[in-house]
Amino acid sequence: MEPININALVQTFAGRNAELIIQDEQGSDQAPSVQKFIKRIQLCPDGTHVRFYFDDFYFLAVPLAAEAILSEKEWTASDRESGLIYKIAI
Repeated sequence: MEPININALVQTFAGRNAELIIQDEQGSDQAPSVQKFIKRIQLCPDGTHVRFYFDDFYFLAVPLAAEAILSEKEWTASDRESGLIYKIAI
């Protein structure tokens, strides 16, 4: 796993439809997966999270401290502090 690379995320996911999944460390779904259009991706104002915006108001925030893996069509970030795993796939 590696630190979050926001530029790679923008190139891969911004302006695209994606499936979002949030799981706990055991891999069980915390919530159902959802299909969302990712309008833009940027850092939050205090620089602690990366935000995946679905429109001009709603977003998913993932801690920058999370360890991430980016492939051609999927991004997975593991946040050890919260015990959550975030997955975004196109």
